[in-house]
Amino acid sequence: MTTTDPADPAAHQRARSALLADPELTGQARRTALARLTDDWLAALFQRADPPPGTALVAVGGYGRGELSPRSDLDLVLLHDGAAVGELADRLWYPVWDSGMKLDHSVRKLAEARSVAAADLKAQLGLLDARHLAGEADLTAALRSAVLADWRATAARRLPELRELGLARAERHGELSFLLEPDLKEARGGLRDVVELDAIAASWLADAPREGLAAARQRLSDVRDALHLATGRATERLALQDQDQVAAELGVLDADTLLREVYRAARTIAYAGEVTWRSVDRLLAGRRSRGRRALLRPFGGGARVAAGREPLAEGVVAQDGEAVLAQAARPADDPVLPLRAAAAAAQNGLPISHATVRRLAAECRALPVPWPTEAREQLVTLLGAGRAGLPVWEALDAEGLIDRLLPDWERVRCRPQRNAVHTWTVDRHLVETAVRAAALTRRVARPDLLLVAALLHDIGKGWPGDHSEAGEVIIRDLAVRMGFDHDDTETLALLVRHHLTLVETATRRDPDDPATVELIAKTVGTATHLELLHALTEADALATGPAAWSAWRASLVSGLVHRVAAVLAGAEPARPAAAVCVAEERLAVEAARTREPALLLRAEHDPLAGEPMGVELALAVPDRPGLLGTVSGVLALNRLTVRSLNLCELDPIGAGPVLLLSWRVAAEFGELPAVDRLRSDLRRALDGSLDTGRRLAERDAAAPRRRGITPPPPVVTVAPGGASATATVLEVRAHDAPGLLHRIGQALDAAGARVRTAHVSTLGADAVDAFYLTDAAGRPLAPDAAGALAEQVQQALR
Repeated sequence: MTTTDPADPAAHQRARSALLADPELTGQARRTALARLTDDWLAALFQRADPPPGTALVAVGGYGRGELSPRSDLDLVLLHDGAAVGELADRLWYPVWDSGMKLDHSVRKLAEARSVAAADLKAQLGLLDARHLAGEADLTAALRSAVLADWRATAARRLPELRELGLARAERHGELSFLLEPDLKEARGGLRDVVELDAIAASWLADAPREGLAAARQRLSDVRDALHLATGRATERLALQDQDQVAAELGVLDADTLLREVYRAARTIAYAGEVTWRSVDRLLAGRRSRGRRALLRPFGGGARVAAGREPLAEGVVAQDGEAVLAQAARPADDPVLPLRAAAAAAQNGLPISHATVRRLAAECRALPVPWPTEAREQLVTLLGAGRAGLPVWEALDAEGLIDRLLPDWERVRCRPQRNAVHTWTVDRHLVETAVRAAALTRRVARPDLLLVAALLHDIGKGWPGDHSEAGEVIIRDLAVRMGFDHDDTETLALLVRHHLTLVETATRRDPDDPATVELIAKTVGTATHLELLHALTEADALATGPAAWSAWRASLVSGLVHRVAAVLAGAEPARPAAAVCVAEERLAVEAARTREPALLLRAEHDPLAGEPMGVELALAVPDRPGLLGTVSGVLALNRLTVRSLNLCELDPIGAGPVLLLSWRVAAEFGELPAVDRLRSDLRRALDGSLDTGRRLAERDAAAPRRRGITPPPPVVTVAPGGASATATVLEVRAHDAPGLLHRIGQALDAAGARVRTAHVSTLGADAVDAFYLTDAAGRPLAPDAAGALAEQVQQALR
């Protein structure tokens, strides 16, 4: 009777082949079984080699973690205490080579292993996973204890080095979540990042958020196994030609479904990495800060100062470089809080803390339908932050908050785009388009509609058929859900339905053909729609990839838009004058009779839900130069943010003109000033005893400086002569900030321009203002004077 030699390479290979061919053995179970089979074979080889005392065979790296993919290398260390091991090494390594398996090996004494680890970070990471295979277990235990102790002792110095290695890998290999042919191991969000997270956890300085991390790691490992089996090679790159076979190996519907699963896993890992590295950065920064304080105060003493918490918005504060919930925040009672926190974080260039996002996801109830006005505005503010909003959006998405806001988002999440022109998955392309659109908001009168259309223009790609037609149906439902009115909903539907129309027409049709221009004019209908569609077209193309937009394409589209605008110029309807209500007429009569300011402050409520929507401030003041700048300065001092303003001139009792200003305002941090205080400040500002400009400058100088975002510069233009026959129309598009309207008013007053009417609106983080101006005699400004005034206002805003 013959028995099989457990150390026989041929017998091991037969057992290995049988294991890999077993259809019942897959995934983690197969990797574990393959590692155990290899453990038994190597242990038998070690024993047959007659090892001297003081030796041990140790698995490190991926093999040390107790799992093997079908084509993984074997990472082994022959550990000894000074014994002669040259012959033992030969008896171990040659059978492994003969079996055809790849081997990464070394022979080390304990001190040598520690020395190599101290000099080579990659070697140290491998030794952190050291696992005993054969020989003297105490020797392996001593190695593990020493390496872990060294790692923990030097973690503060070595973790920044580890991060630099990860950033360099990401630069070389890209982001796994968006690549059509991703490297499953080395790309950002790949298996190598999980090793990094394990190393950080082993340092005892920080730990990764564990929700979903093990499942993500297992899914990428399963795909890697299937790739090894499908190709017969030790490859980590999921090439296009292999994806169908890998999908079949895993029992997945098709290659697109496979990529979506890979992308989801990678995003989980990448997000865990972002959260963990932020924790490491805070901890290391805190240690450095304590060290500096110790040098300044070597003999101790002094009370410990609590970390600062700086208000960002109602219920949101900045702490330790992150946006977190205020102590008084009540997520269960504030469904707008997730959007408000996200918008505040993005506008201040801060990440939103992981604990905060998890709490919001767990406690906040869904927004009512339609959304409150604040929710819509906060979404626009988040999108308007541009690139600073990306990490905030990803954090919300990681915890499922985006799905709650936009039910159709799940259909486009991680959806690949198999087109060489496209850089991103569908969902990331949508967010990137909003980022690009944020830089174009000065070109349009409705930046809020531009940003929302940018975010949702390809939402139909989650459905069969033409994605523009499907998207039009979806956006109508979403717009109503968000609380847009009928006209805005129709505008959004037009933008989504025709987001490709301009570029396709400009590049595929003759833009000089009158029929082409008439077709586009009929499609867009108004100049406002045209400018929105033009900006959306550019943002969409820029977010697609380098090949989607060029100077040539831009010139073709711009030429077409110019021709269409000329056709539409004579047909644009005039904007109707704002109606004056009875209460406002009474205010005007009171101001005209007393020659003193009269004001009315009242809450504006949703007529259906009965919930507060904002605050209306009606103010009647006897007309005088510089009024707009003065009043807006008082509002800024009282921390009232202007959402909209209508200004008109009345003479209710024939005693002289009265300016009626109807504002919609919001308190920065939820508390409105008392009406008496507001009236008192206004009177003092008008009689000169309150210098609002100086007070605002002092407050700005005292405010802490944060990096924040870099918004696009302001744009001030004079509207074409046809905009008004009796006044010069000055358009101002700028980033909204405290005192913005005050600075505009001061510049207009300094130039001697009279404001006849004004239409001020704040859309998210953007202000879009129009001022109807005359000279002292009530005539439109001369063209040269109007151009000079526009430049003066633009300089004042810079």
